[in-house]
Amino acid sequence: MSIRTTHPRRAADTPDTHADFERLATLPAGPERQRLAEQLVEAWLPMAHRLAGKFRDRGEPLEDLEQVAALGLVKAVDRYDPAHGPFAPYAVPTIVGEVKRYFRDHAWSVHVPRRVQELRNKVRAGIRELALTQGDRSPTVAEIADHVQLSEEDVLTGMEAIDSFRAISLDAQLNAGTSEEKSSALGDLLGQTEPRYDIVVAREAVKPWLARLPERERRILHMRFFQDMTQARIGEELGISQMHVSRLLSRACRRVRAHVEHDTTDQRQPALAA
Repeated sequence: MSIRTTHPRRAADTPDTHADFERLATLPAGPERQRLAEQLVEAWLPMAHRLAGKFRDRGEPLEDLEQVAALGLVKAVDRYDPAHGPFAPYAVPTIVGEVKRYFRDHAWSVHVPRRVQELRNKVRAGIRELALTQGDRSPTVAEIADHVQLSEEDVLTGMEAIDSFRAISLDAQLNAGTSEEKSSALGDLLGQTEPRYDIVVAREAVKPWLARLPERERRILHMRFFQDMTQARIGEELGISQMHVSRLLSRACRRVRAHVEHDTTDQRQPALAA
């Protein structure tokens, strides 16, 4: 069993398979129908690859697009009813739709809501159409909005999504560089979290509550944590035992921690000077 040869006046990727599709429609599910369907897919595969090639400059490997188009072709062969007309007018939108769904659902580096994807497509098409009439001048947001019948806010969202289809690696080089000058990567321009920010936040959080401690406890904390004195040395300085110093330190720290964590009052005294 073989597919009929291409009609001389037909395109190379549109074989004359009408009779085979009519026969396919009469066959019940089984090995014979499966073999004929596979032969029909193979016969029309060049057309599917041609359609996939129209999307080759959108950032996805051509091999992946051809596989997606082939999947659309399989669906078209399986669902086609020869009583409704020629196969090509039915198969083309089916295959192209499958490729477009692939871009919509799988090709984005991050998940983007479908509404934003649709805005992107409308805005991009509008920009291309306006570029044909405006020459080198880029259309304004207001002109695009009027052309595609969207709000300016939606146009801005679509324009932002145009540049968000493919993520850029942090290792991407920003300039070619020279033998004397090392090229910089995108990651080199990104800021880093300052490790001492947490210390600043913690210090400012405890200041009001330190000011509310009894004077002796504030003095003990100052000698222990700012003058780096041992508990024994602090006890000698204040005329109390080391154990008493330890208890006062623990009590003062518990008080300050409890106030900072639970913020039990809305009346905060001015912070002490650093």
